[in-house]
Amino acid sequence: MRGGSLWQLGQCLFRRLAQSKSTTPKPRHFAAAPAAEPAELKKTVLHDFHVEHGGKMVPFAGWSMPIQYKDSIMDSTLHCRAAASLFDVSHMCGLSLRGRDCIPFLETLVVADVAGLRPGTGTLTVFTNERGGAIDDSVVTKVRDDHIYLVVNAGCRDKDLAHISAHMEAFKAKGGAVDWHIHDERSLLALQGPLAAPVLQLLTKDDLSKIYFGEFCTLDIHGSHCFLTRTGYTGEDGFEISVPSEHAVDLAKAILEKSEGKVRLTGLGARDSLRLEAGLCLYGNDMDQHTTPVEAGLTWAIGKRRRAEGGFLGAEVILKQLKEGPPIRRVGFFSTGPPPRSHNEILNSSGEKIGEVTSGGFSPCLKKNIAMGYVKSGLHKPGTEVKIIIRGKSNDGVVTKMPFVPTKYYKPS
Repeated sequence: MRGGSLWQLGQCLFRRLAQSKSTTPKPRHFAAAPAAEPAELKKTVLHDFHVEHGGKMVPFAGWSMPIQYKDSIMDSTLHCRAAASLFDVSHMCGLSLRGRDCIPFLETLVVADVAGLRPGTGTLTVFTNERGGAIDDSVVTKVRDDHIYLVVNAGCRDKDLAHISAHMEAFKAKGGAVDWHIHDERSLLALQGPLAAPVLQLLTKDDLSKIYFGEFCTLDIHGSHCFLTRTGYTGEDGFEISVPSEHAVDLAKAILEKSEGKVRLTGLGARDSLRLEAGLCLYGNDMDQHTTPVEAGLTWAIGKRRRAEGGFLGAEVILKQLKEGPPIRRVGFFSTGPPPRSHNEILNSSGEKIGEVTSGGFSPCLKKNIAMGYVKSGLHKPGTEVKIIIRGKSNDGVVTKMPFVPTKYYKPS
């Protein structure tokens, strides 16, 4: 997910949402100019369903999306951790790469060892540029040796597809056999929380207990042919369900009905607080085109074979950082005072600026401030005391390990 922190949006903007039609401040103009027509927001097939259920819709990455429903963002966050939540994430872009060379092609663009994945398994990866910076992060799944399924962020869709298309054209010109399909005919639901599996099991004959974190399969759910991945963006057990769009509303209704009130519709505000508690990056905040996977703490996503062979864009920069260490590192913080926000400065005990906050807020689960950001290497170790500057005032902070809230992914014992 990409864009400004939705947790901040929910906390600071929502009280005046009824009076405002924008999630960001309007830019200042020094001379009068004709007002530009606002671009029409795209809507998922569940848009009217959200409105009917009290969803408060806001612009996000060019889409009209629910930031929350009748529950507060804090209550929704806690409910997901205790029971289960259903999110509409159809604004994200699913696509398939096919052909005998789809894996060699993709490995020129991402840091993952895609060839080393077992069929039906996936991993988080990063699309990199020539400087080693992150173009986007994505979950990539090896369906078969000749079929890769991946989902890219809504806010990065246009640039990601242009990037993939340009490199695919060059790859095919050299004889490579690869093609692609963008799954605009499908919608994407995320069912997250400890009750996700028991509820979803009521809608399919397939045994979900045999599908572990990071695994993928195709199956029938409530009469629809779905792509199912046991993954998510909350730190909880759960699933992302790609369903034909004409069946998306019916499936959402069935999940809610079968749960008997245990599953609640949940908006992007709680999704952001959940991912922050889980220590997960928000592209555009915690990682961007100037940040390498090593600096972002995603070294684990760079396959062992890829570290030895390279072969992806920016490999020279990234492999050098793996050997010598990066100049900056992403870390977590606990802090006192007001909750830290993106761009708050981080100082050492001598008052020297050593970094900047990229995401922050009040943790509904921990009942205290949490944040993540970047500091100079050497000052990244847990227990390092820092000062975080918020509205001109210095507040105590300490570097801590992430995730802030332990993850509960469903893995083999």
